[in-house]
Parts: sequence; C-alpha cells; structure tokens
Amino acid sequence: MRHFLNPLDFTVEELDQVLDLAERIRQNPARYQEVCKGKKIATCFYEPSTRTRLSFEAAMLNLGGSVLGFSSADSSSAAKGESVADTIRIISGYADICAMRHPKEGAPLVAASKSSIPVINAGDGGHQHPTQTLTDLFTIRTLKGRLGNMTIGLCGDLKFGRTVHSLIYALSRYAGIRFVLISPEQLRIPSSVRQLGLEAKGIEYKEVERLEDVISELDILYMTRIQKERFFSEDEYLRLKDSYILDKEKLKMAGPDCLIMHPLPRVNEISTEVDDDPRAVYFKQAHFGVFARMALIMTLLELKEPEEKEGEATC
Repeated sequence: MRHFLNPLDFTVEELDQVLDLAERIRQNPARYQEVCKGKKIATCFYEPSTRTRLSFEAAMLNLGGSVLGFSSADSSSAAKGESVADTIRIISGYADICAMRHPKEGAPLVAASKSSIPVINAGDGGHQHPTQTLTDLFTIRTLKGRLGNMTIGLCGDLKFGRTVHSLIYALSRYAGIRFVLISPEQLRIPSSVRQLGLEAKGIEYKEVERLEDVISELDILYMTRIQKERFFSEDEYLRLKDSYILDKEKLKMAGPDCLIMHPLPRVNEISTEVDDDPRAVYFKQAHFGVFARMALIMTLLELKEPEEKEGEATC
C-alpha cells in the first residue's frame, strides 16, 4: 500500500506513468467509467476547498465509484476533539482511499501512519499540495509537450504558497529547468525550499521583485495571490500590490507561447481581461485536475486499466 503525501513520493518514472494514464483518460474517459465500481473515496477536508475537494469527488464518480466525507472540521468529530489518528482509523473501515486536507503541516503524514488505506495529501498548511502539482505537471506536459528545458516564473506569495513549494520540488528533477522567483522580499521562498529544492540540486534560479523585468523570458508564468495579511505595514503592501496584478498591458511583454497558470482561487492578481487570452490556461488547468486525480486514484488502488475495445472512439 502506498500513500501520496509529497510529489517526491513517486519517482520521475512513476510520475510519468501517472501522467500517461491521465492522458489516456482524457482522450477516452468513457473507457474508465466503471474502473472503481464498488470503491469509495473519503474526502476529509478540515478547511475550505472548492476545486480540490470537488475534483476528487468528480474523479471518483467518473470512475464509477462513490464518495463520502466532510467539507470542514466543524462538520466532523474534530469539533469534539477527535484526533486525526483516530479519525483515519474509523475512515479506514468505511472507504478504500482517503483524500485529506488539513491546516496543520504533517497531518496527512500522521494519518498515513495510522491508516490501512491509501492517504492522499490534499494540502497541509503552507507545506505541500502534491495533487495540485500533479495537475500542474499534467497541464504543462499536455500543452507544452515536455516537462524539461524551460523557464518557469513563480509570482506572488512564495513563502506560504504550498503549491509553489511542491512545484519546485517536482520540476527540479527534470533537465534544463530554470526558475525565476518573483515576489516582495517579505514573501520569498523559505530557506529550506531554496536549499533543498534548488541549491542542493544545482538548479538555476534568480529572485526579483518586478514582474515586468522578467516576463519576456518566461515559458510559464505561475501566478499566486499576494496576501495582504503577510505584510508588516500597510504602506509596504500598497507600494507593491499593483506590481503583482497581471493585466493586458503586462501580458503584452510575454512571449506568444508563454502559458499563464494559477492554482486558483484568484482575487485580483489576474485581471479578468486576461481570461480570453489563449495563453491563459488556469481554467483548463483546473479541469485537467480531474484527469490527474482519476489517474492517481487508479494507481494507488492498483486497479487494472480496462482493455481497449475494437472501434472505440477517443475524444
């Protein structure tokens, strides 16, 4: 039995196999509609979520399985003081696999240590978000045709952005990757991510404050929200906040093949006028997350892929 708590839990080869399966599902979802018949996923979300929770539920339903769970700590026995370890022991008797989001870093790891079913980390505090990374990798590979030899700009809150941390660790294993880290000084990536995810692996990177100075050199611009609550002063926030709003004017400086990605939800860091630009793929990215999670569920449950039927049509 395996869990998926960190993108590094899978080797590059194993990740590629999951992404290959996700692509086959995307091409022909009807073939997979009964793969999880009789199986159940428990979505244990101790904090709010729209895309992650619903995409896990859609993934299992698309595979022919069932869903149970809770959408907030207040609607579970956590409100009565029940521990994560006890909750997963109970859930293990109800479901075949569990996706857990928790505000405390390491909570899914604790759950995995006590679980008799596979546990998927659906986000733990500011630590990791491996299935968002799986979604991001699938989006990049599908739309770019590769996962190496590119320059990725990560923009916004890089200190507390768990999606950013996971993506750095995952992409740093591919050849020819270069990062441009765009953030105010207060929200730069943690030293642990810089040292273990970049410097220890010899990954080329640079840190800048102005998006306009580097957008022209990016193959991918990955936007995240600048969080007002992280600033030490209102004046400092007001000075920098507009620098991290992507609008049509800034987008003119980007290359014609640059992909604009965002884990969502957005607030105002991407103007709605950007949505119709063909380079803006964040809504497609969210849609691709269903296929990526379908492939992950099948992989962790060790389910056989259905055989291709003669004359079967693909999308």
